[in-house]
This record gives sequence, C-alpha cells and structure tokens, in this order.
Amino acid sequence: MAGGGFVEAGQLKRAHLYEYRITGYFVFACIIAALGGSLFGYDLGVSGGVTSMDDFLKEFFPKVYRRKQKHLHETDYCKYDNQILTLFTSSLYFAGLVSTFAASHVTRSKGRRGSIIVGSISFFFGAVLNAAAVNIWMLIFGRILLGVGIGFGNQAVPLYLSEMAPAKIRGAVNQLFQLTTCLGILIANLINYGTEKIHPWGWRLSLGLATVPAVLMFVGGLFLPETPNSLVEQGRVDEGRKVLEKVRGTKNVDAEFEDLIEASEAAQAIKHPFRNLLKRKNRPQLVIGALGIPAFQQLTGMNSILFYAPVIFQSLGFGSGASLYSSVLTSSALVLAALISMAFVDKFGRRAFFLEAGTEMICYLVAVAITLALKFGQGVVLAKGIGVFLVVIICLFVLAYGRSWGPLGWLVPSELFPLETRSAGQSVVVCVNLLFTALIAQCFLASLCHLKYGIFLLFAALIVIMSCFIFFLLPETKQVPIEEVYLLWKSHWFWKNYVNDEHVTGVGK
Repeated sequence: MAGGGFVEAGQLKRAHLYEYRITGYFVFACIIAALGGSLFGYDLGVSGGVTSMDDFLKEFFPKVYRRKQKHLHETDYCKYDNQILTLFTSSLYFAGLVSTFAASHVTRSKGRRGSIIVGSISFFFGAVLNAAAVNIWMLIFGRILLGVGIGFGNQAVPLYLSEMAPAKIRGAVNQLFQLTTCLGILIANLINYGTEKIHPWGWRLSLGLATVPAVLMFVGGLFLPETPNSLVEQGRVDEGRKVLEKVRGTKNVDAEFEDLIEASEAAQAIKHPFRNLLKRKNRPQLVIGALGIPAFQQLTGMNSILFYAPVIFQSLGFGSGASLYSSVLTSSALVLAALISMAFVDKFGRRAFFLEAGTEMICYLVAVAITLALKFGQGVVLAKGIGVFLVVIICLFVLAYGRSWGPLGWLVPSELFPLETRSAGQSVVVCVNLLFTALIAQCFLASLCHLKYGIFLLFAALIVIMSCFIFFLLPETKQVPIEEVYLLWKSHWFWKNYVNDEHVTGVGK
C-alpha cells in the first residue's frame, strides 16, 4: 500500500494494554477546551459578513461602498477588490502566525491550559476594540489582538484534545475543535443575518459578540485540568498519574503511564525543540504535519469561501440579505460535515476521508468554474436557477471539505509529533496554516477579479496535488496511541529511509 499500513496492536509497545471508559470529567474537559475552536470559527464567519454590510463599508471603506453601489444591479468580479479591506481580514492571521511561537513556549513550560487562558484574554480585548472602532487603525489593532488569541488557542487546543483522548476515539474527540469552529461560523452568519438589518451600528454588535465565546473559554479554562502528558513533561509526575486515572476512569493506567514517562524522558533531553524538529529523523513529521497538511488545508480554497461567502454571493448577483442567507446555508453544511466526520473518522480512517472527499471537491470546483465561464461576467444578473445551482454546488463542496481537510487538517498534525517536539511542531502547524490563510485572504479578491472563474480551476488543480501527497506519504493513524505513532514511520515505504532506531523513545528494536 503506497501510503503505509495501519500498525496492529501487537506491533505496538503497550497499546493493547490501555484501558479507559468515558467519564463526565473527561467530557467536561474536552468540551471546554474545544471552545477554542469557536473563537476561530466566529471570526471566520463574522468578518466576511461584516465586510459586505453597507453601514460598515460607508464608515471605513467608502470607495468600496461607492463601487458596490455603482454595480449594485449587475454582476462584477471586481466589486470588492480593495487591499485595505482584505488587510482588515488578513491582519488577524499575520498576528496569529507570529504569536504562535510565543504560545509554543507557554504551552511547553506552563501547559496547554495556560495557552488556552491567554488566548481567551487576548481575543476578548480584540473584540472589544473592534466593536468600539472609530477608524481603520483601531479595527486593525483589534484584529491583531484577535489574532494573538487565535494563535494561542489554535496552538494549544488540538494538542489538548489529542492528549486527553483515548487512542480509539482520538479522531472524534479532536474533531470537537472543528465542530466548535463550524458552530462558530454558523452562529456568526446567523448573527450577521440579523444585525445587517440594524442601522447604522449592526456591524458593531456582530464584532462585539465575539466577547461571548472568549468569556466562556476563559471561565471554563480556569477549571480545566492540565493534560497528563503536559504534567509529566513539567516534572509533576504524581499529579499527571492522578489526572490520567481520573480522565480514563480507572486505576489500571500503568501501560499508558509508562509510555508517558518514556516520552517525557526523551522530551527532557531536548533543549531546542524547534532545532530538533529539523533533524533527519523528524523529517516525516516536518514535511507532512508541520508544512504539508496545514498549507494544503488553505489551498483547497475553502477559507476563501468562508471569508467571503457573502461577498461572493453578492458578486454573483444576489442581494445583500440573500447573500447572507446563502452563507448561513454553507456554514450549516459545514456543521453537518463535522458531525459526519466525528462519527466515522475512527472507523474508516484519515486517508479514506482525505482521498474520497478530495475527489468530490475537484469535481465541484470544476463545475463552478464551467458555470461561471459560460454564464457569468458580462454584466448580466445570473438567472435564479443558475444561482441556486451554484449555492448547491458550493454547499456540496463545503460538505466534502468539512469531513476531510477541515477537521483532519488539525487532527492529523496533532497526532504525528513525539512529545519532545509536539509543542514546537504544533506552533509550526499553526504558523503555516495562518500564513497561508492570510496570504489567500489577502489575494483572493484580487485573484477573483483578475483570474475570474480560473481561480476555481486553480484550486481544483491544487487539490489534485495534495491528494497525491496524502496517497503516497501519509500512513494511517487511526486508533494508534499518540505516543506510539512514531512506529508507523518505521514500516512506511518511503519514510523508513529517514527514521532509524535513534528515534525510538527509550526502547530498542
């Protein structure tokens, strides 16, 4: 098999000895931590809606507003092509990619919980500043604070969920992050749909309500337990054992705890985790987890659709209210897809979801491109039937993305890194993810203007490339304990050439 096979329990060190049951304590911890996704999701949903609101444009982007009014009753790829307007969106992601390296230090030295709390505080103040903004620079500074919050949250939350989860249900638990992200997007779109009718300050309410998930995350974070992995890494071994017993609901945790101890001993020997990540033995994690998957997740074009769904639908000839309604449909599809992925990812595996959904996404993007090439761009409002067809196709695209590259783009990297490079690796994941998010956010409207329907063909070609990347280079990680994932590289057709026994944490062959 080109991608490498699943390692059976007998080949792992102690995986078959792990015991667990689902406890209320475990459920509470995972739900509270997963609220970090709602920060990311709410911002994804709210920013696109706000940038299509007339009151917001009149106050901060009058040139865009005048251009929009001039072309109000005709279709136009270039209505919203304004670099300052896109800077409003992308400044958050540039701030997030810088702050994630500070988050790495906090996450490793103070724990995952500490980063979650810091992220919620920064996000809260950013939301307040945005809601009170009276000029563009207040808006952008508020976006920077929001970005710091997302940088810390996205760095810590996927790690927290993967470390707390038993191996057999790690996929579903980790995808709580994606589920709350999707719910945040849906709630933001519903709020935008309502506040768009409140003149002239509805946009302030949309931006200000971002304080609600931040407060919930902060208050909940005060009561969160730290992960056993992090406690052991910090030298709090007895406390780590107690938390492990509590989240697993059993005293029989010797096998899993021994794996944690061995991983921690290897981690303590690493003084420079970022430098260690560059070593030959860590090449699979670097190429797949830290660079490939987070970059490709953005190159699907999905976040462009999420950022600018209202803008896209207005550009395609929908009215302001109809465009926001259409974006509610797409975000609802995203929530449904997240639930599908949570239900089946630990049964069918990560590779199957990547490859099957990738094939669908290519077909949908080509269909959108052909439709726009034939029916759009000559200053004629799209026929209702064609508009409905585009909304349906975009919803199907969202369903495919939402069960594959969306959740798995966070799940798989969080599974791949050994404890000694886990925090550093996750920081690179977040950095690369936000860098490509920011670049695409900054370039998408200009690309839509200049490439027209060709932008969707470009994204389709990129999905072909990333599907090949997954097929040949990613082994299946379903139900493999997180501290034993490194064994997959030793049996992989390609990565076994890079990984040797030096990588084994405390054991021989």
